[in-house]
Amino acid sequence: MSDQHNPQKPPEQKPDRPEPQPAIGDKPAAPATTPEAAAQPPQAQSLPETKPVQAPASARPEPARERRLVGVKFRTAGKTYFFDSCGLELVYSEPVIVETENGLALGKVATACFTIPVEQCPPDLKPVVRKASRSDLERERKNRERENQAFRACQAKIRQRGPEMKLVRVELLHDGSRAIFYYTADQRVDFRELVKDLAHELHTRIEMRQIGVRDESKLVGGLGNCGRILCCASFLTDFSPVSVRMAKDQCLAMNPSKVSGLCGRLMCCLSYEHPVYQELLGKMPKRGSSVDTPEGKGTVLDLNPILQTVLVQLPETVKNFQAVQVKEIAPPKESAIPEELKNLEG
Repeated sequence: MSDQHNPQKPPEQKPDRPEPQPAIGDKPAAPATTPEAAAQPPQAQSLPETKPVQAPASARPEPARERRLVGVKFRTAGKTYFFDSCGLELVYSEPVIVETENGLALGKVATACFTIPVEQCPPDLKPVVRKASRSDLERERKNRERENQAFRACQAKIRQRGPEMKLVRVELLHDGSRAIFYYTADQRVDFRELVKDLAHELHTRIEMRQIGVRDESKLVGGLGNCGRILCCASFLTDFSPVSVRMAKDQCLAMNPSKVSGLCGRLMCCLSYEHPVYQELLGKMPKRGSSVDTPEGKGTVLDLNPILQTVLVQLPETVKNFQAVQVKEIAPPKESAIPEELKNLEG
């Protein structure tokens, strides 16, 4: 057969089939790896470097411009010391533990909390550590017992060693790290051996502190001539100078037993009313001066600043006048203050 009658059919071509796509959710197949590549350890991928992001200046917190302070006392008539309350809500007379130069101490809140600018705060401001717990109060009670024991031990050592000193009081710090012995003495005392004995017996640091007779009365306490508790032991926080002039201006008897207190010095209460007497006496002639009265010239014998009356010695009699009725014409002669009264000043 010819080619026309037996034509050759062209080879059949299969239609192109699309490659199968992974279904949604299927993981892509991992690329094939050779045994050499599989044996090599994986290389760590380096992360892109990131720069620290700084908050803008307006978003940064501003430093505190104010401090909240509170006053604390360690004794009934002691000074008030101020501490940073550290955000604690404190009430009057509440016991607190504060940080001091000597260590932790227990005191009582003496003032309400108040806020002041940081610029006005003292540079060495200490904080209130915490409110006193039951264990803190129990420790303070035990410290009082240890103080009594230390007082008796020190007195025994003083009698044994013989230094010329008088022990007044012993104070133990709250943490027991130091014992302070208050004493009075007329002259300098060498207590080095005494300190060694006390440190060996009490197993704590010893500090000897000399005080004056007025401080002694403040620590010990007692009753004054008026029958009340001593001012220095009840409410006075500082001692102000008291002079014999204050007693004279108030027309008191210049008797040492009448104007001196338990400490042997002039009573602190003489300074309470002295400014009033100074104002009243400024309107009156001085005692012993020569004055002119409606009934003639005379000499002032006595004054009553409260009633504003003047007792005048006239040539023939003695008579009271109102202060506005007399006029001073000659000052009095200054009288010397007795030496025994000068020693009472302090």
